Amino acid sequence: MWCQRLAWLLRGQRGSTGRRWPWLPRDPGPVPAAPVRCHPTAPASSRCAWQLHQDHLELRYGNTLMRLDFVWLRDHCRSASCYNAKTNQRSLDTASVDLAIRPQAVRVDETTLFLTWPDGHVTRYGLEWLVRNSYEGQKQQVMHPRILWNAEIYRKAQVPSVDCRSFLETDEGLKEFLQNFLLYGIAFVENVAPTKEDTEILAKRISIIRETIYGRMWYFTSDFSRGDTAYTKLALDRHTDTTYFQEPCGIQVFHCLKHEGTGGRTLLVDGFHAAEQVLRQAPEHFELLTKVPLKHEYVESMGGCHNHMIGVGPVLNVYPWNNELYLIRYNNYDRAVINTVPHDVVRRWYHAHRALTTELRRPDNELWVKLKPGKALFVDNWRVLHGREAFTGYRQLCGCYLTRDDVLNTARLLGLQA
Repeated sequence: MWCQRLAWLLRGQRGSTGRRWPWLPRDPGPVPAAPVRCHPTAPASSRCAWQLHQDHLELRYGNTLMRLDFVWLRDHCRSASCYNAKTNQRSLDTASVDLAIRPQAVRVDETTLFLTWPDGHVTRYGLEWLVRNSYEGQKQQVMHPRILWNAEIYRKAQVPSVDCRSFLETDEGLKEFLQNFLLYGIAFVENVAPTKEDTEILAKRISIIRETIYGRMWYFTSDFSRGDTAYTKLALDRHTDTTYFQEPCGIQVFHCLKHEGTGGRTLLVDGFHAAEQVLRQAPEHFELLTKVPLKHEYVESMGGCHNHMIGVGPVLNVYPWNNELYLIRYNNYDRAVINTVPHDVVRRWYHAHRALTTELRRPDNELWVKLKPGKALFVDNWRVLHGREAFTGYRQLCGCYLTRDDVLNTARLLGLQA
């Protein structure tokens, strides 16, 4: 159910071409080992076997082959003297561990690894815990399960909006909303009173509101009050917001309070879906977009507003151990001069950027939504691009930015993977 992206990640380190991704570090071969035998846990079990090397333990459990450094094994000990289970904090002083440490004895039964260290301290690890927390285990997992979508996929999914009262007053409504948001990067709440105050109450249900140069809660009209194209009636191409922040805002809330005119539909595009298409068709472009740092800049000097913001980062941001996307920073309006890479990389970057832009602009990737009073939209600004068509008449929106950590915290407290 988790979509092509999850299946792709679970396949390991191979793209659709069957080639190993060249920008991921190759697993090092075994370090020359001291002469030690390979030990199965029990004659009747083939699920676990281990072997000591000079500086690490090689442990196979089920289908996972792990290479666990001795220092790592000592540092992560979960005994009462090394780890506080009540606070989930380490008590052991990592700097006190001998970097050349080796276990004096090793034993493995069907569920547990036991290591005795030179000072007599015994460390115990559940084998399932090691699979979940080893580098090799993490490579097979996704941090954030998602359903990647284009317009047809999203419409066929018939993702329900959540009623405002259920959202505000019940854990079930809140959990349904957050599950939709985590999977698709967008979610709607219906029957919201069309006021800034009620929108603020809605936002505070899941997060602390992030105050920025635009204020805390903002009204948004075509009054040219800011030095930004968004404060006009012109069409806006797809983009993510605040790319010129060192950490772009995580979630954006939109609520249309009034529109007396035509046009003004909101455009939504799943940036991760588009990026995956680039990965499949041209992995070298995907790699370049994850590595080339760019500057984004916002300068305004209008009325009482004087700001000069600069943010730096690649267009695509991935977790290096499993190549999972976690942030797209795409805004052609605010991209500054490209002066962070040498000339022999620039043209290749333009080709890569064009490949991603082509995917983002495919009509079948465009989800168009008419925002109306009473229907609030939450957008994952690290994943979903938004834009709008030109409009006529008076159009007023309100909204805010939310702190990503607090939204994910709310989801985890409700038992969701986030």
